Amino acid sequence: MRIEHFAFNVKDPIAVAEWYCEHLGFTVKHKFSKPPHTHFLADSTDKVMIEIYNNPPDEVPDYPAMNPLTLHLAFVSDDPEADAQRLCQVGCTLVDDVRLNDGSVLLMLKDPWGFAIQLCKRGNPMV
Repeated sequence: MRIEHFAFNVKDPIAVAEWYCEHLGFTVKHKFSKPPHTHFLADSTDKVMIEIYNNPPDEVPDYPAMNPLTLHLAFVSDDPEADAQRLCQVGCTLVDDVRLNDGSVLLMLKDPWGFAIQLCKRGNPMV
């Protein structure tokens, strides 16, 4: 089996989907124009998707209050420092900067809605 998608319940799926497409390189594969405004977004490989929706609205997790190690979405980045700087200019906040002995750089950010995203440049690629 392989992963098709990960799903995230958010307060404003339309705005989140637009931001993720514009700033993280996702493309919309399918969306619903009526509530819960589900958007299926594919990453740059076109092999993995995330699902962004709002259903039911009262069960959206408090992402800003969550420790980013509880839940985060990790991206491979050839230049995490430049990507972090670019993303912080459009609403992200840098939360953590981890440098490992093998040369790995792991930058944790919160997106404009408080959801944790990580930029990873591994010293030894994992996949």
